[in-house]
Amino acid sequence: MHTKERLLIPMEGVSREEALPCLLKCVASKEVAGFDSIECGTGVSSQAQLAAATNWQGETAGGKEHGDAYGHLPADAISIPVNSALQHDTNLSYSIPKSLPASPYGFHVLQIESGPNEMAPPVLQSANSAAVELEQPKQAKLRSQPIPLGKSRRDSGIDNQRDKRFDPFKTWSGRFERQLSSLRGIPQEHDGEANDGCIVEVEPLPAVDRYFDALEGPELDTLRVSEVSVLPEDKKWPFLLRFPISAFGMCLGVGSQAILWKTLATSPSVGFLHVSLTVNLVLWCMSLVLVSTVSLIYACKIIFYFEAVRREYDHPVRGNFFFAPWIACLFLVQGVPPSVAEKPPTALWYALMAPIFCLEVKVYGQWMSGGQRRLSKVANPSNHLSIVGNFVGALAGASMGLREGPIFFFAVGLAHYTVLFVTLYQRLPTNVTLPKELHPVFFLFVAAPSVASMAWATINGYFDYGSRIAYFVALFLYFSLAVRINLFRGLRFSLAWWAYTFPTTGFSIATIRYSKEVTNAFTQALSVGFSAISTFTVTALLVSTIVHAFVLRDLFPNDISIAITRKGPTSSKPVAPLRSINSTMKGRETLEI
Repeated sequence: MHTKERLLIPMEGVSREEALPCLLKCVASKEVAGFDSIECGTGVSSQAQLAAATNWQGETAGGKEHGDAYGHLPADAISIPVNSALQHDTNLSYSIPKSLPASPYGFHVLQIESGPNEMAPPVLQSANSAAVELEQPKQAKLRSQPIPLGKSRRDSGIDNQRDKRFDPFKTWSGRFERQLSSLRGIPQEHDGEANDGCIVEVEPLPAVDRYFDALEGPELDTLRVSEVSVLPEDKKWPFLLRFPISAFGMCLGVGSQAILWKTLATSPSVGFLHVSLTVNLVLWCMSLVLVSTVSLIYACKIIFYFEAVRREYDHPVRGNFFFAPWIACLFLVQGVPPSVAEKPPTALWYALMAPIFCLEVKVYGQWMSGGQRRLSKVANPSNHLSIVGNFVGALAGASMGLREGPIFFFAVGLAHYTVLFVTLYQRLPTNVTLPKELHPVFFLFVAAPSVASMAWATINGYFDYGSRIAYFVALFLYFSLAVRINLFRGLRFSLAWWAYTFPTTGFSIATIRYSKEVTNAFTQALSVGFSAISTFTVTALLVSTIVHAFVLRDLFPNDISIAITRKGPTSSKPVAPLRSINSTMKGRETLEI
């Protein structure tokens, strides 16, 4: 400050003439009118305004004498008397810089009321408008503003809110996407950009050993306690990421039922049932719709999440389900109603067997090469799907009148089924005990010999001894699994239940074919009994699947089996134990509810 002034304030017990340094005196702003404080009922007196206006007009006229060329006054040249509650017959003067108004609110009024050509000091206009504005103070309102046109989502910050943790599994998440973005002029981000504390990186495909080290269970779909998922476990993933290739098991179950009811309607050994072909037509149409729907959904997954499909193909268990779509199509060919087509074209058989042959060359070559995917290491019940495709193809081809092609696939399937059957029976030390809810997968043991007996009977022309040997093997395996009732108590619903349907239905069809060659009351009773069990199982399972899919909406949980890391955990942070503790607590809460 340029000058020192006395501040005379009447206080009890303190002399009016007592002087204190201005920097050490604490005075509340509300006690001094006009000092950056606005209150209703306190304003600037009209005499003070008149004096300030007169002083301003006089000083402006002689601006060249006391101010600059524009008539601006020095900072210490403006003196305004202030009328406040503390002023008792005494006018206090304060030196106020010309660049600071008495109140920010008054400065706002100044900008509104003054014209573009008017020149007035902020202090004076603040004083003139204070009495008007302070009578009815208005509250400022903040309203959301739209994003200006031409401003990108990236510039506005909206794109940064997108969860990028799923990007590594998308089809265009790699180098090709960055090249396309560069051509469109979109600025590129670093691969290690953080998103909510998670670093987004393109995780390489894990080796086969990692699937066994990180996952557990016969389907290898449960993350071990010591492992951490590359995708968020506390968030529901996109539907396509949660849709597994094993969903084609539903197509196998419904398609095999269409074949069963066609056999019941056309076989003379069970003609006493008088089954109509209408049932076969309805089930075939349902199977056609189901195959089309599941295929369309998984085709979308291939288009948008190809990296996830690659992980499923490299999975020791999921890789076998890539045979299921083609087997389901072969079921449609075999179960076609006579009213739709009497005999499907043979070109269709070659078109469906070509991808099966390509998959077999890949899978069987890995079994035989002795590498990371040798059979002794990756053997599991789902490997039967890669074997059954040979027998189903042989049966369909022989039904169309083909000869050499069906025999070729039958021979290939028989050789590899023998090796697989012995390997699975050995129960190597690397195999783990199967959880209770996934024991139905063992019914896949029944599928291969059942279909093989029918395939050889169709190729040979009648149910000879070779067909009967395969059928009796399937019969023994069926009874050995069915009597173990304790394994199927207290099961919770899972897609693995569809493993019941296809093998049991195939065995029922084989029983009907056997009763056609050996017709008696016993074989006819077996045909009816096994067919009833198969139909009831499929019906109950189909209803349960619909309820869990559309009512409970828990049919497709997060597919942890494709979200493992390329390497094992290196940190000692207790992330996995916390996961197990949380799951335990959730189980307790469920029991309490």
